[in-house]
Amino acid sequence: MKKIILKSDREKSVLRHHPWIFSGAILKIDDDIENGETVEIYSSEKKFLGVGGYSKYSQINVRMWSFEDEKIDNLFFRKKILDAFEYRNLFNKKINSNAFRMINAESDFIPGLIVDVYEKNFVVQFLFAGTEFHKKTIIDEIINIFEPKVVIERNDLEIRTKEGLKQEKNILFGKLETDLIEVEENGIKFFVDVWNGHKTGAYLDQKENRFLVSKFVNKKNVLNCFSYTGGFSLFSQLGNAQKITNIESSKSAIKILEKNFVLNNFSCDNIENIEGDVFQVLRKYRDMGKSFDVIILDPPKFIESKIQIEKGSRGYKDINLLAMKLLNKNGLLFTFSCSGLMTKELFQKIVADAALDAKKNVQFIQQLSQSIDHTTSTNFPEGNYLKGFLCIIK
Repeated sequence: MKKIILKSDREKSVLRHHPWIFSGAILKIDDDIENGETVEIYSSEKKFLGVGGYSKYSQINVRMWSFEDEKIDNLFFRKKILDAFEYRNLFNKKINSNAFRMINAESDFIPGLIVDVYEKNFVVQFLFAGTEFHKKTIIDEIINIFEPKVVIERNDLEIRTKEGLKQEKNILFGKLETDLIEVEENGIKFFVDVWNGHKTGAYLDQKENRFLVSKFVNKKNVLNCFSYTGGFSLFSQLGNAQKITNIESSKSAIKILEKNFVLNNFSCDNIENIEGDVFQVLRKYRDMGKSFDVIILDPPKFIESKIQIEKGSRGYKDINLLAMKLLNKNGLLFTFSCSGLMTKELFQKIVADAALDAKKNVQFIQQLSQSIDHTTSTNFPEGNYLKGFLCIIK
């Protein structure tokens, strides 16, 4: 097996079992290592540190498979997959859904691999050259263990270009029987577009937070920003909201939202769907003097790299400030950031600064995070990417 040797004193993170090794930590690389190939990692003193996958084009040159002398083969992946599935079974009643994340990449000790399950329909993403290198083995194990209806790869992601991988969508096994797959979550039914939808089709990381919203909206006027296919809106209807306004830029997402309401036999008499840019619509509402009792802010990722942190932070502050100005006294704000580079502390400061500029007294009621099936390993805090707060506006 080919080898990589680290610079002096650069093995500390590996000894703490953090799975990433950056290019700047590497002293020597053997010649002709294939992109994604498994390599042995050594300290500058030639101490064996483990085995990992080599990514030729990424700044993260190595992601660790194991910190032991372990063979990376079908048995390795079978054990990791079964371990991840056993964890989900342990908390199945808490998840209360037939749609869940079964493998959460580094946090489930399979770097760069996402596996989301929609009933018996599996959607996979290979975000790292190492998992792409072992793709056939991984898919074979998934098929052998779970006997899925279909396995779809949603590798249409920009991040793959950083790994020297092409963007693509394919059916790897079985047949996709319908464009929209029906799933259920806490008693609410959803249509999920696994072929064209965001992420793998749905935002599975918001399950607990959607259910939480249903507890706070009774007879309230709710504004759901970046509504996508209406997850928070459906649970607002379940919670007996008086009126629900959805803002979404995608016409196709709004169409699925409307189908989701019909699917649950919900009346649409109290629903208003606005196709447009959330920032522009909120400014328009501010100028009109409109107000709401509950506002949900679940925007897409504003920060993709460190150089975008300042600009992205301004975006988060702007949108929270606008929401605070639109909320009635004792109104509730559910606000989120899914940007992994946004720390909880920075996001809390941004919300606090927005409150100051909005001239509102705001209290944090509850910290919010990603669903229980989106694990975070103690060795990989970066996996805790979804930050949120429930706030009351005084």
